[in-house]
Amino acid sequence: MLSPRALILRAPGTNCDHETAHAFERAGAIARRVHVRALTKKPALADDFQILCIPGGFSYGDDIASGRIFALELKSRLSDALTKFRDRGGLILGICNGFQVLLQTGLLLADPVTGASRASLAHNTSGMFIDRWVQLRAVPGRCVFLQGMDRFELPVAHGEGRFVTRSPEDFAAFDAAGQLVLRYGIDATGSSCNPNGALGDVAGACDETGRILGLMPHPERFIDAVQYPAWNGRIAPAAAGAGLPIFANAVKAVS
Repeated sequence: MLSPRALILRAPGTNCDHETAHAFERAGAIARRVHVRALTKKPALADDFQILCIPGGFSYGDDIASGRIFALELKSRLSDALTKFRDRGGLILGICNGFQVLLQTGLLLADPVTGASRASLAHNTSGMFIDRWVQLRAVPGRCVFLQGMDRFELPVAHGEGRFVTRSPEDFAAFDAAGQLVLRYGIDATGSSCNPNGALGDVAGACDETGRILGLMPHPERFIDAVQYPAWNGRIAPAAAGAGLPIFANAVKAVS
């Protein structure tokens, strides 16, 4: 049986594409980093893949707003190809900047009639860029990527990660539909780990099918035990990090 193939879509300013490709390869996939310009020239490239990932970084310098220019490029040049990929059952993952892009393209949490965004990622309430580890709790539901996951830690690194919705009614609808699948948890002292003021402590959300996931934390930065800052030899060096199951779940789902 052929190994599943993961397309890591990069753009100017993307800086987590190598780590993301490595994470998918560790999970058993064949990963290929593809520049967005190459895909716009040949959209049929996407037909060779079962998983599409938009990784983190600062695409196009995050000019105007985080992920905005990358999202506009995808909407204007690759809308048909991405819709085709989604509709044939392909998995789509957006990490940090990639989550921002998914929301702005309308691939995730958009109004099904108008296509207008029903959620976005605003500036952190602190007004500062945040780079730290956080506790997380998953309620996977139908989300393919989070199956079997409960409570774990991952690093975050962003300036615009505060999840907000267009209205309280939109938040309630996403919540009732089981789409708010990843939340910030509490630390050992009982304090909230919400680093950015996200509404409802939301750290990640999926579409209605569970096959598209966007999340602010970086699972690709914790696929080996030794990447954990408090490792100190207390965990077997060969042990997997908490982020690896996200990639392994995706690979398993399309194998």
